Amino acid sequence: MSTRQLAETRHEVVRWSIDTQSPFGEFQARYEAAVPAVDLDRMARLRAEHASWDIVLADATDSAPHGFLRFWSADVGDLMRLAGHRGSCATYLMGNHTIAERMYRHDPAVMLYAPLRTTIHEDRQGVTRFSLDQPSSRFAGFGDPDITSVGLELDRKVVNLLRVLDVPVPAALTASVSQD
Repeated sequence: MSTRQLAETRHEVVRWSIDTQSPFGEFQARYEAAVPAVDLDRMARLRAEHASWDIVLADATDSAPHGFLRFWSADVGDLMRLAGHRGSCATYLMGNHTIAERMYRHDPAVMLYAPLRTTIHEDRQGVTRFSLDQPSSRFAGFGDPDITSVGLELDRKVVNLLRVLDVPVPAALTASVSQD
């Protein structure tokens, strides 16, 4: 295999697993209210109408009050109970297509990590946790300063979302956001 056929990139990723200090269902409801589901019918209409990118940007701003939309979700806990596991777990793809586009223009491979994958789950002690990989640590692996800067912007949006959700913001995440 030639080097043109293969590219290997190793990079470190920071994963946060935050105690929500709430019961699973309560936190899940807050999360889903703060991160509304993307309206696929509206997106299809915009495509069919050949809407300008400015209209798409305005629509995304109106649709995502805290910067993020839910593109997909699954109740993993329900499925895993069939294997005898206890506890709840839901997984989501959360993002914003207009923000992703600002990285995509530099390298379409960013879609490997956009939208962001998140989980709400109960750990072995029954504590409800919200987990996600820190966006800047994911996108820094592309080695492009334009992509990295959008990853840092996403970190700021995650900090804001955590505050909206009324959960503790990891000090290291807050520190990384204030340094950029």
